[in-house]
Amino acid sequence: MKIADVSINRPVFAIMMSLALVTLGIFSYRTLGVDLMPKTDQPQVNVNVNLPGASPEEMESSIAKKVEENVNTISGIDELRTNSSPGFVSANITFNLERDMESAIQDVRDKLGTIQNQFPRDTLPPRIYKFDPDSAPILMLAISSERDPKELTEIVDKKIKQVLETVNNVGGIEFNGDRRRQIQLLLDPDRLTAYGLTAEQVRAAIERQNVEIPGGSFVAGPSEIALRTMGRLTNVSDFTRIILSQQNGAIIKLGDVARVLDTVQEIRRIARVDGQPSIALDIRKQSGSNTVAVVDAVMAKLDQIRPTLPADLKIVVQRDQSVFIRKSIDDIQHHLILGSLLAAFVVFLFLRNFRSTLIAATAIPVSLIGTFTVMKVFGFTLNNMTLLALSLATGIVIDDAIVVLENIFRYVEEKGVSPREAAAEATNEIGLAVMATTLSLVVIFLPVVFITGTLGQYLLSFGIVSAAAVLFSMFVSFTLTPALCSMWLRPSDAGHTGSKKRGLYALMDNVYGHMLHWSLHHRVVMLLVAVAVTASVVLLFPRIGRELVPDDDQGEFQASINLPRGTSLPRTIEYTKEVEDLIRNLPEVQTVFTNMNASEARFYVQMTPLETRKISQQELMRRARAMLLSRYRAPGVRVRVEGGTDISGASTIGGGGNYAFGSTQGNRVSLNVQGQDIDQLQQYVLDLIDKMKIIPGIVDVSSNYETTQQEIRVIIDRVRAADLGVEIDGLANNIRTLVGGQILDTQFKQGDEQYEVQLRLDEPFRDPARLNNLLIPSATQRVVKLSDVAELKLSSGPNSIQRYNRQRNIQLNASLDGVPLGEAVAAIREKAGEVNMKPGYGIIFTGTARQLAQASSDFSIAVLLAVVFIYMVLASQFNSFVHPLTIMTSLPLSLPAGLLVLMAFGMTLNVYSAIGMLMLFGIVKKNSILQVDYTNTLRDQGMERHEALVMSSHVRLRPILMTTISIIAGMLPIAFGRGAGAGSRATMAVTIIGGQMLCLLLTLLVTAVVYSYFDDVREWTPSKVFAWIRRRATQPGTASF
Repeated sequence: MKIADVSINRPVFAIMMSLALVTLGIFSYRTLGVDLMPKTDQPQVNVNVNLPGASPEEMESSIAKKVEENVNTISGIDELRTNSSPGFVSANITFNLERDMESAIQDVRDKLGTIQNQFPRDTLPPRIYKFDPDSAPILMLAISSERDPKELTEIVDKKIKQVLETVNNVGGIEFNGDRRRQIQLLLDPDRLTAYGLTAEQVRAAIERQNVEIPGGSFVAGPSEIALRTMGRLTNVSDFTRIILSQQNGAIIKLGDVARVLDTVQEIRRIARVDGQPSIALDIRKQSGSNTVAVVDAVMAKLDQIRPTLPADLKIVVQRDQSVFIRKSIDDIQHHLILGSLLAAFVVFLFLRNFRSTLIAATAIPVSLIGTFTVMKVFGFTLNNMTLLALSLATGIVIDDAIVVLENIFRYVEEKGVSPREAAAEATNEIGLAVMATTLSLVVIFLPVVFITGTLGQYLLSFGIVSAAAVLFSMFVSFTLTPALCSMWLRPSDAGHTGSKKRGLYALMDNVYGHMLHWSLHHRVVMLLVAVAVTASVVLLFPRIGRELVPDDDQGEFQASINLPRGTSLPRTIEYTKEVEDLIRNLPEVQTVFTNMNASEARFYVQMTPLETRKISQQELMRRARAMLLSRYRAPGVRVRVEGGTDISGASTIGGGGNYAFGSTQGNRVSLNVQGQDIDQLQQYVLDLIDKMKIIPGIVDVSSNYETTQQEIRVIIDRVRAADLGVEIDGLANNIRTLVGGQILDTQFKQGDEQYEVQLRLDEPFRDPARLNNLLIPSATQRVVKLSDVAELKLSSGPNSIQRYNRQRNIQLNASLDGVPLGEAVAAIREKAGEVNMKPGYGIIFTGTARQLAQASSDFSIAVLLAVVFIYMVLASQFNSFVHPLTIMTSLPLSLPAGLLVLMAFGMTLNVYSAIGMLMLFGIVKKNSILQVDYTNTLRDQGMERHEALVMSSHVRLRPILMTTISIIAGMLPIAFGRGAGAGSRATMAVTIIGGQMLCLLLTLLVTAVVYSYFDDVREWTPSKVFAWIRRRATQPGTASF
């Protein structure tokens, strides 16, 4: 080959080319970012519309349906979800990945802009925004102390939160469990009635008398003096002296009708660390920034300010997304180094020469380091997918160098030529086979562009990095490897090594020779064996479970207890007070973080490190679930214990996963029951839940349909209200201020801080029985009682109404315990059929089940296209339509081998094992390429077919064994690794290793047999066929034509 000849004649030039790749790679590596997974664009647009006071039914009919009707005409929509709750509609529009998101969000704005005037009068302007995958918290800190909660909140806000918000690339920090200072003005309704005052009058008086307004400025001689009216209250006690009105010469002050409290906001949420009250900070990064770098910067700033904080403050890292990223990437890097050493050691085992081993091993660092340049050009980061591609490539990139080196070594050893002559002749002889091997592996990654969704974006970077590493390895094998062989290899190296006719290899070669002779003399038997092995796929495939990603031991999970809708926070705390202690007493539990709000308690459980504990995460989850279900069985109480593995390999609960609109992560199953009548849907859901609970492996079955919450509805007599001069909006606002409370437009200022002022009824008077006596402003009567213009009615209705693709739906969710997702989906479909739903009602799987179905379809297309591309490349390389078919007989033989090893190890067919299967297709045909190529070479030299087949198989046996074992050795650390994300990576490596080992011998034998069959077919030209027919016709005993 031309490039090989140039490299042999100018070896320094070849070395400099490789050094250039290494230099560019090293400098590129230094600038690469570090993240969990490749950056993806989530094709989602969210729309939020508010109409205060409207019921869910009103929100659905007047807003949600109109939004759906208009945006549904936009092209490229994949899913359309709406959720109508009291006073609020949220719509989630998911587009196809190919849709440009900037134009999509503009289309949504344009469509909604045309119908805004059709919304009810008091509807607030819609908020339209694009979903940001980086919006999930990357770091959560829990701060606790024995101090007063209000004081602790002040310290955390001023000395921690505000300081950390200045860190570069921090996108935002949110409080959880904070107790912010608030001035509460608590009204006495009896006193208001006695003085004839309304809440609206009180509100207006407070806002008018707590102001500070600049009055401009005037020039006095050489000076310019500013003027300011100082009407702002300076002390909390001053609120009691605000004048509300004057009646009969008496001044009525706020202190006459209300209490003033300097307290904290109403407690709606609490956070605890191992039972101790705390304040949590959820830290988010800016979109597109480096997760690890942001966390490092935040922790560095925290260490810097720690000496300035009170000594009694305890700061605990609750969740840190960078920990998994660091562990995962460190593990992959260790696997990469160990795999490289093992692959190089394989060369030494076969050639038993240190100089030859070093020559072959140089292909690994040059190819892998050079790939960092490609990553830099494409804007990739060091993440799970790109580093996994490099790790898997460790045993592959040395293949081309091994094949070239072994052929050069053979020339020196067997033909006695000089290393320089051997480098030129052997590289030219093997060049076609190396190109065919490499290019047919590279084209495996072309069909990745047809895989849709987030998975397709992940695999795109995986494919580009893998292809780049393999192409660099071919470049090295044609330049650096022959150049180093011509320079460093000595004739004595071959002479001092053990011949192929001695030792273990000689025994293997001898056994293989006998098997090959037998196979070529029993071709029909071997063909039947190959057909039987291929047909075994029909038996193996149904026995292997299918899921999106394998469940890994993440060392963390979450237990949740949901109480009936409307349960207060104090009751929730009381009901779940023992849960923390129960969970902390479980084995291998390190820390329990608790978050509670009204009707919901969540307990995040962090286990001891995987390396030191004896119980798995899945087993501890079973114990926790059984314990909680045995204690909390009251009607309406739902217990859920969850914690799986995301497609990235990370925990589904560790990074604040997005569960909005029913999107689930990990191997949870989610489905929608659709139809028009909400009551009928609820009945079908209850029936299906009962049936799903009896399916083995399906646990924590629940729906998102909340039991309807009772509400008091104010039914206004419009005629009576008009007669008495009562405005309906004034009535509603007055009630909302008194019962729900209103944050006033004015604030209390102290120093450079401002605090909320809230006006509402005093707690003892927030009683439904007293609502009728509330005073409402009247234009004619000054004030009237609520009972004069309205009646109160206790009613109920759905708390929210969900719609999916323009149909009402109720969502069902369940966790999986030891059952693959595909098997669970099939079982649920069967149970849903037993419900016998009416026409117009049905189920649709969403979340991971939908992703699994889409991924299965995409991978099927990818496999078919890969086979087509492999044939095209091989046909072009061999300039033949037949020889590629001979080579590709190894592909159907590898498929049952890969499935069998998955079944043997109890693994499933998932995204990672499917990638392994695809790569196996590209790798396994290498053996056949080497056999067929050298067979053709020998036949071109005049050798008879049978002899050529036997000799080529013997000659190529050593490089085939060396490359196969080097690939296996390079992937062993991944297959048997433990730690962050190891379970996902292991399925890929095990598929490739097992498939290579199990089909190796069979392909070595079947390739020669199939070659002979196709060669026979090629020899049957039409003239030979007719000659054979004539001979048969003229033989005695046969009929003549």
